[in-house]
Amino acid sequence: MKPTERRVGYGTAIGYGVTDLFGGGAFAIIGTWLLFFYTTYCGLSVLEAGSIFAIARVIDAVLSPIMGYITDNFANTWLGKRFGRRRFFLLLSAPLMFLYALLWVTDMGYWYYLGTYLSIELLSAMVLVPWETLAAEMTNRYAERARLSGVRMICSQLGGFLAVSVPGVIMQFTGKDNPMTYTYTGLLFSAIFCIAVFTTWMCTWEAKDVREEFEPEAEGANSGNLWHHLKSLVLDLLSSFKIKMFRQHIIIYIASFTAMDVFGSVFTYYVVYGLHQDTAAVSGYLSVAAFVSVPGTFVFMMLLSKFDFSPSAALRLSYGCIFSVLAFLFYAYITNLNVSFMVFSAVFVVLGISRAGLYFIPWNIYSFIPDIDEIVTKKRREGIFAGVMVLTRKSTVAIAIMLIGVVLEENGFVKGQGEQPIQALHAIVGLMIFATAALLAISFYMTFKFKLTRESHKTLIKEVARLKLGGNLEDCDMETRKVIKDLTGYEYDKVWGNTPGRKTTATLTPDAP
Repeated sequence: MKPTERRVGYGTAIGYGVTDLFGGGAFAIIGTWLLFFYTTYCGLSVLEAGSIFAIARVIDAVLSPIMGYITDNFANTWLGKRFGRRRFFLLLSAPLMFLYALLWVTDMGYWYYLGTYLSIELLSAMVLVPWETLAAEMTNRYAERARLSGVRMICSQLGGFLAVSVPGVIMQFTGKDNPMTYTYTGLLFSAIFCIAVFTTWMCTWEAKDVREEFEPEAEGANSGNLWHHLKSLVLDLLSSFKIKMFRQHIIIYIASFTAMDVFGSVFTYYVVYGLHQDTAAVSGYLSVAAFVSVPGTFVFMMLLSKFDFSPSAALRLSYGCIFSVLAFLFYAYITNLNVSFMVFSAVFVVLGISRAGLYFIPWNIYSFIPDIDEIVTKKRREGIFAGVMVLTRKSTVAIAIMLIGVVLEENGFVKGQGEQPIQALHAIVGLMIFATAALLAISFYMTFKFKLTRESHKTLIKEVARLKLGGNLEDCDMETRKVIKDLTGYEYDKVWGNTPGRKTTATLTPDAP
C-alpha cells in the first residue's frame, strides 16, 4: 500500500467512526430489549426466542470470515473496480438499515422473527467486516490509525448509551407497556444507522490492492468454482495465524474481552446476592462506568498518540486498574463492608475508564496487523483478519456464557430465589473475581511479548515501501531484519512472498504464542 498523502483529521475520523453507532448500538438494543419484546408482545415462548438467537449465532460465526474473504477478493469484479472492494458494501447496506425496524413489529409468526433477525446478522456482516478494514486502508500513519480507532470506540460507547436511554425517553410519551415504544425505537435507530453508514461511505477511501500495482494476477486466477473458493477461504483463515503478532493479538483480545464478558454476566448476581443491594444499584453502577467510557477512550487515544505509550504499556495500565477494582470488590464481599453509593461509583469511574482502554487498544492494534501480513504475503488481507476476529470473539462469548451457566447450576444456584446457598455465592464471586482476573493475567503476560510499537511499525512501513520500489532483500540492515522477525515470526529471507508457508526452526518454536 502506498503511503497516502490524504490526512486523517478528526472530521474524517468522525465520518469513519459513526458507523459504530450501528456496531455498538444495534446489538446493545437487541441485547437489552429484544428477548423481552419477543416474549411479551410477539407471542413467542422463551424457548422459541432463545432458538432464534442460537441459530443466528451459528450462522453469524460462518458469515463473518466468508464476508472477509469476499471483500479481499471483490476488486476482481466489475462492481469492485467501480465502487471499491470495501466501500461498495457500505453503499449497498445504507438503505437496507431500515430492515432493522422490521425486528420490532408485533403479532407476527416465529418464521418471520427468525427471518428478520437473520437478515440483521447478514447486514451486520456486510457492514462491519469491510468497514473494520478501512482504518488500515486509509492511512499507514500510527497516530492517524489511533485516531480512527479511538473515535470509532467513542461512537460505539455512545451507541450503547443511546440503546439503553432512548427507549426510556420514548416510554415517557407512549407508556411503559406499549409495544409501539419498541417500534418507534426501531424506526428511529434505522434512520440513524442509515445516515451513519452513508456518511462513512462518503468520508472514507480505500488503498489500491497491492496485486493491482505490483503483481497483476493471471487471467482466471480467481475465477475457480465454489470448491476452489471454499478451499482458498479456509487456507486464508489458517494462514492468518502464521503471523506472530496476530496470534499474540488474538490471545490478548479474546482473553481480555472474555474477562469483561464473565464480569458483566455475574455482576448483577454479585450485587443482589453478595452485597444484598437491589437491581437499581446495579443499573446505577453500570451507568457510571458507561458514561465515563467515552472520555476514557479519549484518554487512551492521547496516551498512544501524544504521549508515545506503546500498546503493551497502555494495556498493562488498563489491566492494573481493573485488578485494583477486582481486589476492592472481593474485599467488600469477604468483609461484608458497608460501602456508600458514592464510593462504589468512584470505583466504577476507575473501571469505566480502564475498561475503555481494554476495548479500544486491541481494535487499534488490529489496524496494524495487515501491514505485518503484507511484508510476508505481498497482499492486503484486512478482510480475512477482521473475519477471524469476529469469528473467534463470537465463539468465545457463546462458550463463556454457557460455562457460567453450568458452573452456577452445579453449585446450587436457583434463579428467582431471594437467597442463594453459600456455595452458589462462592461460585458467583469466584467467577467474577478470580475467573476474570485469570483471563486478564493471560493478556497481561502476553503484553510483555508483544513487540508492536510506533517505532517498529515505522520501520516495517519503510521496509515495505523500499521493497515495493524494487529494493533487494539482501540490502536490508540487521536492525530492520530483527524488527521484521519480531513482528512476523519469520526469518527475513522468508518474507515478501518467499516460501511463506515454511519457517525455520529459529523462527517459531512449537510453544511460541
